[in-house]
Amino acid sequence: MVKANCASVNDFEWLLQLRFYWEAGTDRCLVRQTNTTHLYGYEYLGNPSRLVITPLTDRCYTTLTTALHLHRGGLPQGPAGTGKTETVKDLAKNLAKQCIVFNCSDGLDYKSLGRMFSGLAQTGAWSCFDEFNRIEVEVLSVVAQQILSILTAVTQGKKRFVFEGKEIKLDPTCGIFVTMNPGYAGRSELPENLKALLRPMSMMKPDIALIIEIGLFSEGFVTSKLLSKKMNTLYHLMTQQ
Repeated sequence: MVKANCASVNDFEWLLQLRFYWEAGTDRCLVRQTNTTHLYGYEYLGNPSRLVITPLTDRCYTTLTTALHLHRGGLPQGPAGTGKTETVKDLAKNLAKQCIVFNCSDGLDYKSLGRMFSGLAQTGAWSCFDEFNRIEVEVLSVVAQQILSILTAVTQGKKRFVFEGKEIKLDPTCGIFVTMNPGYAGRSELPENLKALLRPMSMMKPDIALIIEIGLFSEGFVTSKLLSKKMNTLYHLMTQQ
C-alpha cells in the first residue's frame, strides 16, 4: 500500500483489504471489504494453517464477498492446483464460518443435494461443492431451483421459508460456493439458470515464488527471498519431469 501511495481510508487499495471492525454499542464484529459488510461468525475452528495472500487470492476474496453481499453464490473455476477450494475455505476461516467441502460425483441426485442445502440454510454454514460440473445436467437443473429458493428467501429477509415441501428456519449468513474444472472430459456444462445464481471467478496459476518466500519467512528464514528463487527453480524442474 505504501508503493501504491495509499494515504486515505477511502483509497481503493485500502478498501480492497479484508478489514475487521468492532461496532460500538452493538457488541458486533463486522468484516468489511470494498462496499460489502459481513457479520463475524464466531465459529471455533481451532488454530489451522492459513493461506499466503497473493494478488490472485485478493481478487478471489473480493469476488466472493461481493457475491455474498448480492445474495448470490460463488463460482471459482480454473485448472487443478490453482487454489479454488483452499481460497473458499480460507475466506470462511477469516469470517469464522464453518465451511463444508463436498466432492461431487455423477452419482448424486437432487434429493441428497436438497438435504445438504436444507442443513446449510438452517445452520448458516458455508458449503464448497468441488467439481460441481461432474453432476448430471438433469440434476443440475433441479439444483438450480433449490439454490434459487434459498437465495430468494435470504434476499427477502425471511426467518422461515418452504424448502422442498417443508417449512424450515433460515440463517441468512449461509453461503453456497461451487468449484469447476472446465474443459475436462466427462464434465457437464452448467445450465443457464444455475449460472445466473453464481458469480464466476477465473483462477489462474498462483505466484509460487511469493508463496515460498512468505512461507520461509514465517518459519524464520532470514534469506527467504534468495531461497525462494532457488526453490521455485527446483519446483519447476520437478514439474517438467
